[in-house]
Amino acid sequence: MGLTSKKLELLIAVLAVACFVATVWLWPRLSRTNWRALLGRVGLLLVSQVLTLSAILLAANNWGGFYSSWGDLFGTDQGNGTISTPGTQASSTRPGTARSWVEPAGDPRPVALEMPGVQADGGTVEQVRVHGGSTGLTEDAYVYLPAEYGQPAYAHADFPVVVVFTGYPGTPENLITRMKYPTVAAQAIQQHQMQPTILVLMRPSVAMPRDTECQDVPGGPQAQSFFTKDLRTAVASRYRVGLTARSWGVIGDSTGGYCALSLALRAPQSFAAAVSLSGYYNAAHDSTTGDLFGGDPTLRQQADLMWRLRHLPGAPVSLLVTSSKTEHDWKATQQFVAAVKAPTQISTLYLPSGGHNFATWNRETPQALRWLGTHLNSPTTGTS
Repeated sequence: MGLTSKKLELLIAVLAVACFVATVWLWPRLSRTNWRALLGRVGLLLVSQVLTLSAILLAANNWGGFYSSWGDLFGTDQGNGTISTPGTQASSTRPGTARSWVEPAGDPRPVALEMPGVQADGGTVEQVRVHGGSTGLTEDAYVYLPAEYGQPAYAHADFPVVVVFTGYPGTPENLITRMKYPTVAAQAIQQHQMQPTILVLMRPSVAMPRDTECQDVPGGPQAQSFFTKDLRTAVASRYRVGLTARSWGVIGDSTGGYCALSLALRAPQSFAAAVSLSGYYNAAHDSTTGDLFGGDPTLRQQADLMWRLRHLPGAPVSLLVTSSKTEHDWKATQQFVAAVKAPTQISTLYLPSGGHNFATWNRETPQALRWLGTHLNSPTTGTS
């Protein structure tokens, strides 16, 4: 059974309860002082605690979407395999070649509009695998196509794209099940508060279980190049999208928020606008990242967004940051906003209260997506 299987979660929970009952039932019989009774008590307690902890962790993982498979959990799934899909011409080409492409990995699924009394097409979501030609990296993703993408009036239109990042170590599924990005986008488009836009939903790390912080690691994964070059080329190989920076935006929460700001500030030729939901402003350095900069203090410095704002010319991009007075990043966000200088433009979305969690981000996402849409090109024909 898969790591996220409901059957596995239920089975472990039932076993945990059964073991607890067995412990209560057998404890009087194991009250003797001989070594067999002692080992019996230790065994029952150990098995009961392991099963209970496993049930809790499985439930937490399914709720938060932290790991999507056993390989993801143990670090054996490095994203270098190839999904075989009938009728996919890209399946015969290996990752690591000069070409970047998107490979379908599942049938399209309709998006629920979730608007009472409104009967309309919410668009579709496709599961894909993105192959990066210049970096040799491969990453799973979901692509949301608005209903307009398949309509005759837009048959020759190039659509704007928003890259949506999870936090670390989130999964792309989390962006659909927990944060409902496709539905939020579909609702905004239906209400004419956002132009028809393609979403590419993925996690910011391209070398799980390592957290790359969207950096080009010396001698390691070239995450920044993957997102600023390969991803754009790959998406354009399959979908009708604009190619200029004004057709591309990026949004993310937590680590994904840092990545969104970092990519826009460091590669304004690739992204014109970025949104950070409870993001931070300097690349993390811990056991999950390892040494991202090869011991080079200059590279470390350049990953510090505050340093970039204070010492480098402003980038021609539009940024939106969110926070609340009860969040731990409140002061850092104030300092970041104060440090922004032209031509960089900064907007803020502050809630009266909130935390570093899905509930807060779900309150911010509708406004943030609408803001992002106003800073990107509308679907165009040949002038993207």
